[in-house]
Amino acid sequence: MKILFERSAFLAVVGLVASLVVAVFVSLLERATGVPKAPLRLAVSQLTRATVVPKTAATTSRTVKTAPKKATVSDIDTLTGVVSVRALNRLRKLPPLKTVKALSVTFQQLGYDLEQVRTGETGVPRLFLTSLPGDLKDIRESRVRKTLFFKTVLPLVLRVNEEILRERRRLWKLHFRLSLDRKLGPGDRLWLMVMTERYGVERGDVASLLKRVDIVPPSLALAQAAEESGWGTSRFVREGNAVFGQWTFSKTGNLVPARRDKDKFHNIKAFSSLLDSVRAYTRNLNTHGAYRLLRRARYGLRLRGAPLDGLLLVKNLKNYSQRGQEYVGTIRALIESNKLHRLDDARLREATLT
Repeated sequence: MKILFERSAFLAVVGLVASLVVAVFVSLLERATGVPKAPLRLAVSQLTRATVVPKTAATTSRTVKTAPKKATVSDIDTLTGVVSVRALNRLRKLPPLKTVKALSVTFQQLGYDLEQVRTGETGVPRLFLTSLPGDLKDIRESRVRKTLFFKTVLPLVLRVNEEILRERRRLWKLHFRLSLDRKLGPGDRLWLMVMTERYGVERGDVASLLKRVDIVPPSLALAQAAEESGWGTSRFVREGNAVFGQWTFSKTGNLVPARRDKDKFHNIKAFSSLLDSVRAYTRNLNTHGAYRLLRRARYGLRLRGAPLDGLLLVKNLKNYSQRGQEYVGTIRALIESNKLHRLDDARLREATLT
């Protein structure tokens, strides 16, 4: 009996090993001969120094002749499906957009025309530069410099507004659940706690959050960016991506104004990217007590179902500058003379990669 049992056990083990070998072989065979899967559609909305454009002679004539590397798994965010621009640059061999000429060519290839954006004929490409071209200050023709500046900053403003709107939609859902006396899940409670800390309201006060978590009209942001940065030519924006000239009293990692009064101790806050500068600007308007009237006026427009018009909100920016009402007049004039109010309805294009 003992010999019979040992023989049966041995045969069972041999059979199990054989089945595993066959399974592995079949799996390898299927991988080698199977039909390729359809490529995933990957959204392109990453912060970048170079854009994503079709491969043309204009963009590849001066590139290195080595074969491009393939994108790896580490280049793809498996949670959101976003492919990094670094990987796309490898595949398409795109040069970084460090000069006005390269940027202008890219805008042209993308069909990026502000007048068409104003009329609603086209959207704004998802091109997010980390910094402005260093030679922007060398453009003598003001019209060309202004157009390039607006084209660069507008996608950033729209990107930040998209982020804010996502938060606002979630807030409305939570507000609706709470109005029905429904309990929130732990994830929603934690998120709501973070939002109240970020926007400086009492914990659980969703109604107050809805007055603060809202977009800034592009016309307002573009006009202030132009005024505060000297159309992208100031030292602050060149050295610290400080588009909106925000003050800080921190001494580390920031810029000291050259003409600061002796009794003043503020610095200009520096940022690692233009996008971070825009985020800080919107956070400032949405949280600081000096802009309470602006938020109140914006909320009033929301209650009436009216569009958020930069020209209607600009009068509430008196506290943004020491110039007070004169500053308000300057921003209003910039909006009107450059037809920026017609960009308040601009939207980013739906960018997918097949």
